[in-house]
Amino acid sequence: MSESIHPSAPHHLPSFITAPGDTDVLMVAVGIFLIVAVLAVGNFYLHLHSLPERIAHKSQKFQFEIVAVLGLLSLFTHNHLFWVMGLFLAMIDLPDFSTPLRRIAGSVEKMAGVPPEPDPTEAPVGDTAHAVATGEAKARIEKAGGAKSEVHSHA
Repeated sequence: MSESIHPSAPHHLPSFITAPGDTDVLMVAVGIFLIVAVLAVGNFYLHLHSLPERIAHKSQKFQFEIVAVLGLLSLFTHNHLFWVMGLFLAMIDLPDFSTPLRRIAGSVEKMAGVPPEPDPTEAPVGDTAHAVATGEAKARIEKAGGAKSEVHSHA
C-alpha cells in the first residue's frame, strides 16, 4: 500500500512540520534556546543587581556595608528604591572625618604629656602583645579564683 496525499493537501509542506513518530527538531531547538535565554537574563539581572556593591567595594568599609544591606533589602523586598539609594551612595565619595580627628587628638595628648592610647584597630606587637595577654590571663584567673586563689600553708 502506498500512501497517497489527500487531494486538498498542499504538495509542498513546510520544513517544521514533521511526520508522525519523528522528533520535532524545531521544538527541541526552541526549548534549548528558551533555557539558555532564561539563564542569560538571570545572570544579567544578578550582575546588574550587584553593581552598587562592586562600585562601593573601593570605598570605606562602613559605606560598603550600608550599600550591601540596601542591595539585599532591594533583592528580597523587590523595592527598587533601595537599589537606587545604594547606587547613589556607592557613587558618592564620603569624606574621611575620623582619621584627621584621631591625629588631632593624638597631637593634643602628646602636647599635654599624656601617653597616647594604643589604636584599637592595630594588634599589639612583640613583647607588648605577650605582656598584655599575660596580664589579661592573670586578671581572669584572679577574677575566677577570687578568695580561693590564696595559698594557705599548713606548716
